[in-house]
Amino acid sequence: MKEEKFKKIYKEKIKEFQKHNYLYFEKNAPILDDASFDKLKQEITILEKKYPSLRNKESPNLNVGFKPSKIFKKVAHKSPMLSLGNAFDEEDLLNFEKKIFNFLNLEKGVKIEYSAEPKIDGISASLIYINGKFQKGLSRGDGKQGEDITENLKTISDIPEIILDTEFPKEIDIRGEVFIQNSDFKSLKDKFANPRNAASGSLRQKNSEETKKIPLKFIAYTYGFEKGLKVKNQKDFLLLLKKWGFKTNPLNITTNGIKNLISNYNEIEKKRGNIDFDIDGIVYKVNSFELQKRLGYVSNSPRWAVAHKFSTNKGISKIESIEIQIGRTGALTPVAKITPINIGGVVVSNATLHNEDEIKRKDVRIGDTVTVERAGDVIPHILSVDLKKRLKNSSKFVFPNKCPSCGSKTIKEFNLITKKQDAVRRCSSEGYFCEKISIEKLKHFVSKEAFNIDGLGKKIVENFWNLNLIKLPQDIFNLNFDKIKKLEGWGNLSVQNLIYSIDDKKKISLERFIYSLGIRHIGLENAKVLSKYFGSFLKFQDLSQESKFDDLLNIDGIGETQINSIKNFFSNKTNLNILNELDKVLRINNALLKRKNGLLNDKTFLVTGKLNGISRAEIKSLIEQNSGTAVSSVSKKLNYLIIGDKPTKRKVDSAKELKIKIISQSEWLKMLNKTR
Repeated sequence: MKEEKFKKIYKEKIKEFQKHNYLYFEKNAPILDDASFDKLKQEITILEKKYPSLRNKESPNLNVGFKPSKIFKKVAHKSPMLSLGNAFDEEDLLNFEKKIFNFLNLEKGVKIEYSAEPKIDGISASLIYINGKFQKGLSRGDGKQGEDITENLKTISDIPEIILDTEFPKEIDIRGEVFIQNSDFKSLKDKFANPRNAASGSLRQKNSEETKKIPLKFIAYTYGFEKGLKVKNQKDFLLLLKKWGFKTNPLNITTNGIKNLISNYNEIEKKRGNIDFDIDGIVYKVNSFELQKRLGYVSNSPRWAVAHKFSTNKGISKIESIEIQIGRTGALTPVAKITPINIGGVVVSNATLHNEDEIKRKDVRIGDTVTVERAGDVIPHILSVDLKKRLKNSSKFVFPNKCPSCGSKTIKEFNLITKKQDAVRRCSSEGYFCEKISIEKLKHFVSKEAFNIDGLGKKIVENFWNLNLIKLPQDIFNLNFDKIKKLEGWGNLSVQNLIYSIDDKKKISLERFIYSLGIRHIGLENAKVLSKYFGSFLKFQDLSQESKFDDLLNIDGIGETQINSIKNFFSNKTNLNILNELDKVLRINNALLKRKNGLLNDKTFLVTGKLNGISRAEIKSLIEQNSGTAVSSVSKKLNYLIIGDKPTKRKVDSAKELKIKIISQSEWLKMLNKTR
């Protein structure tokens, strides 16, 4: 019975792996980071070891890469392009060597020589030479068959077309990695997610002239089949490759013993931030070709090689500059601009430094070598500074006492809750005086939880601000569309869509309107509380009369901090003008009291995944309007889990385990007698 249970789990994990494999190899559009991908494969491997009967033909341990694309001609590899097993710690490496010793029946005192080479995060390629001429180039494909990408590979200057050396074999399949240097990727990051995707996408162009435009590089590191190769080990083979005109990895070393391999691993990990190409680990190979032949292969991996992966959530980089960003509430946030580094499959070039106190505590300086940490969707941050590598002429970072945008004095406010001075320094200007605050306020105004205006994304808002089309919220509803039509990228259709989107949002609930104003300390929940208290926009607007503020103390959930923020908002003439002007063009609906006998009476709901045509804020509002309750986590008290596109697997699994009813967006709308 236990095995039957795990059979189902195994099938689900295989299905999930195939999906991500397809997105990674075929579409060059991975949605899973490298760490999670490796973890998924590891989970499948563990299940197969525990229950060998589960393994089927779809197992990642029996397959390599992905089936070749239909765009290119399929060609069989004379020698399979296999994948490598992974090692994540010292124990894994010791097991790797132990298996070698056992297989070869070696005595304990014997020392095996290894080639250690940083693993470039690029695209594997096979180059077939006959009589010194480059005849055919293949992708890895599924390891058995590759794609014929010869013409695209010929555009790479690192790949010699003719080799005249007398030592060159009659036939040989030279293998290596196609990649893009981080310095070259800077000009391509608007088109591709990371250097690997850029390399993959470029190699799979139908027109080689398009590939030619991309600065691809090639590093050679091994061979598949050969006729007439005279060297006896990996070290000498790499020297031959250089002699023949190929580039090899400059960080490759030959050493013996696991301790020396780990020492080298640690050194390379420290240098990682200063290397101009992405590496995600180090490949260890038994140096002797004779021993490689004796060891052979197991499943789809060689016994004589392993990939020692770097920690996927950390990386070493260098701080190039520190930039001060200003949010809609005037908060000054320091951001470190770092030398781009790949962490868990994502290229990171920015890392938050949080605030002035954090910079002082860690003594972070421009030019410092730092450890950067990234966890899930959390913004990467500076974990620590390597003081040994600090430049002699470096100086402490001085936090600005004036706003970099408007020149206003920066202040640290006294926190009424903690009874301490805030860690965050803020621009002291009010309203829309500060350019950066103004832009961020407008972005907030049109955001999903506020007005949710399609076609007015962050970049467009910023562009319209710079063109003097939008300066204040009311300008959005009085846009000069004739001017917009003349802008590059704006056709009649896109302008008409924008007109429709803006007109559609001229009707809004009071709670979302209050939230859209971006009053400090007034989030969605507080906006909801305030809307229920005032009931109408007119009563909310009456706060311009100072005598009305005393009444706010009676509202449950609204404290002194929130009241002071509301006072500051209403004491500003620009804000009062904004309210008056918006009142002229908008229909702000009165707050709805919670119905006692609504369609969703006493039912609890949780949403996971992306919903079609409706924001999280709106769905929550509809639930509450109909006497239901919206919650943020799965528990026994939950009645329904509403799933959209790409739902969180953990939430779905938990719901299934607790036998909670899972419904689609359309099923939920039917409960409300709505269609969308």
